[in-house]
Amino acid sequence: MPDTHHKAAFFRQSGWLMVANLFAGVLMWGVHVLAGKTISEADYGTVGKMLAVSIIIPVIPLQSVFARETAAALALGQTQSVAGLIRKSAAGLFALWLIAAAVILWFQADILTQWKVAQPSVLWMLMLAVLGMMMLPLFWGALQGSQNFLWLGGTMMANGVARLVVAALAVFFITRSAAGIMAGVLASVTVTTGLAMWHSRSVWTGPTAPFPWRRLMPQMLPMLIAFTACQFLFSADTIFVGAFFSAEDTGFYAAAGTLSRALIWLVLPLATVMFPKLVQSAATSQKSNLLGLTLLSTAALAVVGAAGLVLLGPWVVKLVYTPNYVEVATQILPWYAGAMIPLSVANVLVNNLLAKSDLRIVPWAAVLGIAYAVTLNLWHPSLKAVLQAMGGFTMLLFLICAFFTWLRPKRTR
Repeated sequence: MPDTHHKAAFFRQSGWLMVANLFAGVLMWGVHVLAGKTISEADYGTVGKMLAVSIIIPVIPLQSVFARETAAALALGQTQSVAGLIRKSAAGLFALWLIAAAVILWFQADILTQWKVAQPSVLWMLMLAVLGMMMLPLFWGALQGSQNFLWLGGTMMANGVARLVVAALAVFFITRSAAGIMAGVLASVTVTTGLAMWHSRSVWTGPTAPFPWRRLMPQMLPMLIAFTACQFLFSADTIFVGAFFSAEDTGFYAAAGTLSRALIWLVLPLATVMFPKLVQSAATSQKSNLLGLTLLSTAALAVVGAAGLVLLGPWVVKLVYTPNYVEVATQILPWYAGAMIPLSVANVLVNNLLAKSDLRIVPWAAVLGIAYAVTLNLWHPSLKAVLQAMGGFTMLLFLICAFFTWLRPKRTR
């Protein structure tokens, strides 16, 4: 059992990240209020699709991988190797982004037509924001792995402030369109990445040592696959809705999704604090009982949050959005909130398994992600059906994680 001091530290750090997430979330929500009141439903649907693409970027998976390597390196006194890992990874991701940008430029006309995007500038602001989002998890991971939760939360808050302020200035003084909102997204990513780089500099600057790629890549790559599959279950639905439904329906769906995904951001700090602690415990062969504490807290918050969203959601939709949104968004809101509950709990179990280098979940998570994509591509008769599919797959993920955690725990040598 963790002692009173460790419990107090866990709840203090988790509480700070929750406050930071809540503050940033309110400001992010303010951007959606701004968009819902000032731009058309079609433009809001475009913003929803752009943000869905940004969510697909494996920010959380990459952050978790680099948090794990940072935590383990600090526990074992191997800081020079993790510095080399971060710098080489940043160079590699930039090269990958350049290739992706070239492909986007080549197929720009087709992409704009398929995604029903009226302004090319929106696409290119998204691409520049994507560059920052690809770099950000390296430095957020360094902050998380070194348990610098003060500035991990601080950068999250800066993200919300920059996004709302710049989006408001752009919408009111330059253009009342999707481009104005995306200007805020680009500004927030730029500010956040810069702050995260600065406050994690003690981890990734200075002398470097060769990183044992050959030994650790068999663990890092499966971890990235598993976390990416989980993030895909969390975020891919909006992209499929954008492809198969009208721009207006996508806007209504994005409104419900914005409110429902707040449940994940509410409980995510618990797993964020738990993960590097479990990594350090595994690296130093110490026992930890943080899983039960994190799991119970996450489940309670997720259930209470979903119930509150179902009860107050219709009122919130009326308050935030124009009357056009109310009917559709309130009809699908309970299904959206319900799908987030098993995903919230499964996220804790996935973090626990991977923190202990238990990779048995990896192929199952990958298969679930692929099956989910195939299902949404072939079967999408209504917005409610999309959410029913999401709920089914997130429940499957939870059950598989529970099986490996309790019914068939990993044997220790």
